[in-house]
Amino acid sequence: MKSFKIFEIEKKPRKGLLAIEWIILGYMVLTLLLALFMSTKIHDINPMIWGRFRTVMMMLGLWVVYRLIPCRFTMFARIVLQLLLLGIWYPETFEFNRHFPNLDHLFAGYEQTLCGCQPALLFSQAIAHPVFSELMHLGYSSYFPLIAIVTLFYFFMRYEQFLRAEFIILGAFYIYYVIFIFLPVTGPQYYYLAAGFDQIANGVFPDMGNYFATHMEKATTPGWSDGFFYSLVEGMHDAGERPTAAFPSSHVGITTILMFLAWRTRCKPLFWGMMPFYILMCFATVYIQAHYVIDVIAGWISAIIIYAVLLFLSKKFV
Repeated sequence: MKSFKIFEIEKKPRKGLLAIEWIILGYMVLTLLLALFMSTKIHDINPMIWGRFRTVMMMLGLWVVYRLIPCRFTMFARIVLQLLLLGIWYPETFEFNRHFPNLDHLFAGYEQTLCGCQPALLFSQAIAHPVFSELMHLGYSSYFPLIAIVTLFYFFMRYEQFLRAEFIILGAFYIYYVIFIFLPVTGPQYYYLAAGFDQIANGVFPDMGNYFATHMEKATTPGWSDGFFYSLVEGMHDAGERPTAAFPSSHVGITTILMFLAWRTRCKPLFWGMMPFYILMCFATVYIQAHYVIDVIAGWISAIIIYAVLLFLSKKFV
């Protein structure tokens, strides 16, 4: 049984910023420059500027704390900060991509060509039983718990690989965020409502242009509205969802990467315990109309590529 010496002072503490902290700083600089370039379109750029300033101050503050008390706990605090900040950077992608012409009509058309229908429109109609609905929403709501489980497992059980694992997880998020900034696809829950469900059912996919620059209304989430997990997903959407980030599905991409990381631990209970939630997640993204099927496929493909690249980089820089 391993002893969890999380407060034991490290003999060889890390001196500088972590590799992932440098990547996050690079992301903040990139998006700040983009915000300045688009300043005439963005309603108020000041929150972006001050938000980045506060983030840098918090990063430096935790770095100082780690240097004063170099132990696993203070290192963990540095990583947790970055995980929490993801909730700020995600909705911000909408502030950028809403100024580009929407591309959902193209992706809905690709979906129609691939599947011969719109699975996101028909899935919940075909299986509307409350138990199935709750399973789908359980799968979707397991996204953040799965991230926490893998993070905590590496911290407590595989600490020698902890920073590499977090480099891969956080690095993947920021790669997806860059894609979302420049690829304005909202997904079915926004596009179907804006285009009209009758038109979608008839295979007509109008070009919405810059409609989502000023509209954030989404369709009612399919499923049993009295369910606990249904309400949980709705609460998550109300808190941070925006008409952004549909292609590729980062929910599928990130959870696929989490499965790769779980497999690398060689802990079968961890891997197989996560598997049912992962499977439900992949189906749920289409069931609740968050994504097209092609978003899910792209999530799988992008996850393989991103994981391979970040695993290679982690061996060199972490």
